[in-house]
Amino acid sequence: MLPGRGRDDRTARLPRVVGTRTAWTPIGDGEFFCPGCGGDRNYQRLTGRRRLTVLGVPVLPRGESAPTVECAACRGHYGTEILDHPTTTRFSAMLRDAVHTVALAVLTAGGTSSRTALETAAVAVRAAGFEDCTEERLSALVEAVEADTGRIHGEPCVPGLAIELHEALDPLAPHLAAPGRESILLTGARIALADGPYTPAERDALATVGAALTLPSADVSRLLHSAGTPS
Repeated sequence: MLPGRGRDDRTARLPRVVGTRTAWTPIGDGEFFCPGCGGDRNYQRLTGRRRLTVLGVPVLPRGESAPTVECAACRGHYGTEILDHPTTTRFSAMLRDAVHTVALAVLTAGGTSSRTALETAAVAVRAAGFEDCTEERLSALVEAVEADTGRIHGEPCVPGLAIELHEALDPLAPHLAAPGRESILLTGARIALADGPYTPAERDALATVGAALTLPSADVSRLLHSAGTPS
């Protein structure tokens, strides 16, 4: 052995002699959007206990590890906050429901006497994922909303309808970039403008949509103005 090499050699070997091992225990499973795979995958939720090892043999407990989510496909480990993000399937359903609810709110505000507004709304709802949506079905739903709330068209957005908008849009807004949130508002604006300028009730409904999408009021005003300005 060369002089001065002994201690360095022992230091280099130490990580292979002493280490830490985590024993994982599954405590749940489900489906999530895996950022590693870039798609919906199954996962296991794991809890772990760390132990000090000597020559690979566990000898002393070192406490618990933070709960972890393991992808069943790529075996990547992620913090449990990853489960707050919707799966692709769930996100599509949330987006579809959001457009449907916005369309109903705007039609309820402006009435269903305009065939053009109904057609514009039905096209938007079908494009969002309700492929069997028709003008007649939307009209019937608006009548049901009016009967349930006691509201007649032309009145401001009533509390029950505002609650439905927030229930559909609040969970979606954090997962949409600003252009996506603006697109939903503009969809409602196009429905409202299909039969003429905004009515006060339509503006009120669209302002509620903008608030639920966490869009600043100045941006809501700008977008509603731009939607009514010929390009």
